[in-house]
Amino acid sequence: MQSKKILITGANGQLGKELQRLSSNYPGFDYFFRSRQELPIEDKKQVDEFFHDVKPDYCINCGAYTAVDKAESERDMAFLINGDAVGFLSNASKATACKLIHVSTDYVFDGTSSTPLKETDATRPINIYGESKLKGELLATQHNNETLIIRTAWVYSSFGNNFVKTMIRLMRERDSINVVNDQIGSPTYAAGLADAIMKIVSNEHFIPGIYNYSDEGKISWFDFAIAIKELIGAKCTVNPIPTSQYPTPAKRPHYSLLDKTKIRTTYGIAIPAWESNLVECINQIRKNEV
Repeated sequence: MQSKKILITGANGQLGKELQRLSSNYPGFDYFFRSRQELPIEDKKQVDEFFHDVKPDYCINCGAYTAVDKAESERDMAFLINGDAVGFLSNASKATACKLIHVSTDYVFDGTSSTPLKETDATRPINIYGESKLKGELLATQHNNETLIIRTAWVYSSFGNNFVKTMIRLMRERDSINVVNDQIGSPTYAAGLADAIMKIVSNEHFIPGIYNYSDEGKISWFDFAIAIKELIGAKCTVNPIPTSQYPTPAKRPHYSLLDKTKIRTTYGIAIPAWESNLVECINQIRKNEV
């Protein structure tokens, strides 16, 4: 029996790198890891040609414009990569009977909820990044019924730039730092998300739709920073501050805790607590530093 082919776009990002590292645990597939340089998803012609030539069974789209604050001044670029490009992938997927898994964000919500967000809750982005990601969701499902969208939040990894690695660096460099304590959610270890995606791909039944995924637990960025400080044994003082004292070009949702019931019950995915995933990631970062 021929191995199923999986295309991973945006393969040099945090999630793409974690999927590369994990791929040896799922040997029954032919993997096509493509960075933005190798397959720019915003180039419709290149996307169509790749799908026509390779005919992947699955496309996992990890490609995204993720500079949330920069998006406020680079609206066209954000919408091209997070919106139009997803439409190109969706069209090409449909034309070749390929299943599309697209990664989206909690930023499609406005952050005013006080209970964990369900997939069916109304979307209302409050920044350009969120608007562009919502456009991508709409285009993904509009063109291809065989589309599965995963909304995730606060993604970090031992790869790339993220909150955990920034905190480790700042705590080593400074005597004190300020971290917002009134934005509530749960982080997502990209390695855990990668494993959840591969479990979905490996499942004999592919059930399209929108799913939420983040680590279990409910914390603020300040809580997250304190946990990082304790794990690395830093002496740095971490001060809690309100969002109003840390102005950014893009507004942030105040509450983005995701309800993960649907992905757990549909695909039988066990989701680890954020604390254990943070320990795992920091151990990985230490290994990389040796």
